[in-house]
Amino acid sequence: MKKIIRIAMISAAAVSSTGWAQGTAAPSGSTDPIVQMHMQIDAANKAYDRKVAAAKKVFDSKKAAAAKERDAAIAQARNGTGQ
Repeated sequence: MKKIIRIAMISAAAVSSTGWAQGTAAPSGSTDPIVQMHMQIDAANKAYDRKVAAAKKVFDSKKAAAAKERDAAIAQARNGTGQ
């Protein structure tokens, strides 16, 4: 029983110690150069993620088209109509 209470106390302390940083977000028009740098890095990462997502969609569609062609060629070869 004491072990369960000790684990609950430790986990509550761990959760409450990380909660203080979540409410201290900097305003969007901050003049702090480090905050501005991090905002620019975040913006660059978001733009990169959007480009990667778009490229992945193109890749997936091209891959599906190639798989369709391959499957058709395999089916044709199995049916013996490739001659």
